[in-house]
Amino acid sequence: PASKIFGQAAVGSFGGHVQPVSHGTGPWLAAAAGASAMGVACRSHGSSANGPVEEGDLSQLPFLYGTAWKEQQTTELVVQAIRAGFRGIDTACQPKHYQEDLVGQALARLAVEDNLPREKLWLQTKFTALRGQDPRRIPYDPKAPLATQVEQSIQRSLHNLGTSYLDSLVMHSPMPTLEENLEVWGVFERALQAGQVRQLGISNCYDPRTFEMIYEAVRIKPKVLQNRFYADSGYDRELRAFCLDKGIKYQTFWTLTANPHVLAMPPIRKAAQRLKASPAQVLFAWLIRSGHQPLTGTRSLEHMKQDLEA
Repeated sequence: PASKIFGQAAVGSFGGHVQPVSHGTGPWLAAAAGASAMGVACRSHGSSANGPVEEGDLSQLPFLYGTAWKEQQTTELVVQAIRAGFRGIDTACQPKHYQEDLVGQALARLAVEDNLPREKLWLQTKFTALRGQDPRRIPYDPKAPLATQVEQSIQRSLHNLGTSYLDSLVMHSPMPTLEENLEVWGVFERALQAGQVRQLGISNCYDPRTFEMIYEAVRIKPKVLQNRFYADSGYDRELRAFCLDKGIKYQTFWTLTANPHVLAMPPIRKAAQRLKASPAQVLFAWLIRSGHQPLTGTRSLEHMKQDLEA
């Protein structure tokens, strides 16, 4: 039964109660009574998850391609992902884990080879505080005041990506104090007002009180919360409910890596078999139809195409 998929009743683990959610051409029963129901609408909305949104609000793309840990393969993999159909790219100004400049090289190459304009893509990057940086490769002046570090990080991201604006700017993790969070956010807000950024967000924030405190304290509200989707956080049940209530897009990473036990469960596998889909597609489809935005960082072209069909 689906009630065992995430340790508690599925309706509790995934959002509180069963309710029909309209998506595309058919209804979706969120946290339905059986995992086979999760897969009913796997492909009900067309062959490409990203395609139907391309001409509208790109911030609502069902899927993002994540570029962490790609190192020198970053350019080729981003080119491959975009040619496969992805239009949203997630990166960070953090050379320790991301090669943001190589994402920019991929975009420049696609502009020339595929005549793909910047406006058809949705780019999200992050400011990473000193504690999250490689001391040998800090992309801003580590001795500068915090606000200046944020400003320099934004300018570096714009340069690395070869763009005049960022679709989404995310705080890579909350700062140690509310005062520091508000100082970073103040720089974010000024960048948005200057036209350098279109929306703001937070990542790696697993405490609902911390997230709600920041939300209430800032003038321009976050539009994104990006978290690891895993059992240790209780799958962020309270945070996801808050995000849905406030119109914040909850983004998931480590979605497959952290959940092999879920993908292996008989209800998921039976649904996948009946629909001629993969277990990963069943999980991704559930997340998308629950109003969330998963990231996938696959290096496989076949898996990229499968993910976009979820």
